[in-house]
Amino acid sequence: MSDTANGSTGPSREMDAVDYLLHRGESNPRTRSSFLGLEILDCSPDWDRLLETYERASRAIVRMRERVVVPALPTAAPRWVVDPDFDLSYHLRRVRAPQPGTFRQVLDLAEQILQSPLDPTRPLWTTTLVEDLEGGRAALLSHTSHAVTDGMGGVALMKELYDLERDPPRRPMPPLPVPADLSPNDLSRAGLSRLPWSALTVARSLVGGAAGVAGRLARNPATAVSDTVDFARSVGRMLTPRSAEPSPLLRRRGVSRRTVTLDVQLDDLRRAAKSAGGSVNDAYLAALSGALRRYHEELGVPVEALPMAIPVSLRTEDDPAGGNRFAGVTLAAPISETDPAERMRLIREQIVAGRQEPAIDLMGTIAPALSRLPGPILDAVSGMITPPDVQASNVPGYHVDTFIAGARVERQYGLGPLPGVAMMVVLVSRAGVCTVAARYDTASITDSELLARSLRAGFDEVISLGAEAGPVSR
Repeated sequence: MSDTANGSTGPSREMDAVDYLLHRGESNPRTRSSFLGLEILDCSPDWDRLLETYERASRAIVRMRERVVVPALPTAAPRWVVDPDFDLSYHLRRVRAPQPGTFRQVLDLAEQILQSPLDPTRPLWTTTLVEDLEGGRAALLSHTSHAVTDGMGGVALMKELYDLERDPPRRPMPPLPVPADLSPNDLSRAGLSRLPWSALTVARSLVGGAAGVAGRLARNPATAVSDTVDFARSVGRMLTPRSAEPSPLLRRRGVSRRTVTLDVQLDDLRRAAKSAGGSVNDAYLAALSGALRRYHEELGVPVEALPMAIPVSLRTEDDPAGGNRFAGVTLAAPISETDPAERMRLIREQIVAGRQEPAIDLMGTIAPALSRLPGPILDAVSGMITPPDVQASNVPGYHVDTFIAGARVERQYGLGPLPGVAMMVVLVSRAGVCTVAARYDTASITDSELLARSLRAGFDEVISLGAEAGPVSR
């Protein structure tokens, strides 16, 4: 077996521990973390061109052809393997929307797809073309396991699918990736044969690490001890974040999900952010917090704050597009603060502090150990963690219009996972428009119309800050 970089061909590549944890979580509805990208197209794409587009992309983006092989015995790490039985007709599907083909019907279909587990014996994605929507439009519903990549990585991976004009010249077809017939038993046997060498490697790593610590202590004992203490304290804060108490309205968890959406202009959010000295992300989270305040007040249960988690990207330019490179920061979302500019300031302050935590990549540090735990123990550990009420993600998309197989992408929505949380909200910015998709547990959020009205009011309140701020700088 040889390791390969993302995008190159080769028999197999070791799976990162964080990716494997996310992969294992797919078997449990409580920890399932797959997500779905919903793109509204201005017309139905040409089916043959779409097939060719995905065939080409699956050769250029090798992860689209890779499946996960988990050893029968835990003697080796799982591996990404190019599937010798890859069948594009399984992954790329085509259906007609029920009439009249409304956006609500597309969202409901997306929910059915998203709640259906992906086949773990195949590459972990499917895309469904939905035709016959109102106005001659179509939709693409792309269901992907979080083990494949995170939101930012997904944007980078999917660039192979898009064109910058409706009818561009045909691109060359890359060569087929080299497949590998690797079974779980094969991987276990290979791991057994390498156990002595693996043990020696681990021992050397431990000795080297201990020598490094001893060297730092000898050179500057005060600094080394201080850094160790700071890291330990940071670990404590990451494991037990000092945030708000959970909302009494959002405590229940069920199995049904629903999504409401909202579109706003990116320049409107930019102006609002600029007027308060913040970022677009600050404006987004302040608007979401304002929406949650209205939702709680309308139902007669006002709260001061609630726990909200946001992902922080740890990606560098050298990281491959596949895989996950993010950490989480938990905020005490200041939903009772009525001044949107002050909400932005309070949110920004917490995000800056969270990014500076020495142990911000704690999950990456402990994932190798967690990923080796037996299933029941891992489930027990996961069950001991109290999830936040809300997760909120911000995914910067493409700045210009994009096309796929002759159809223009009008809107793109991100339907995120609900790993034990009441609601996941995803903002996607694309070609000057921000889409907001709030996917929620219907046992927690019981009034869909009130949630939709509250979202609109929360964003209108923040956007009004920039109404007289003038044009934004690019």
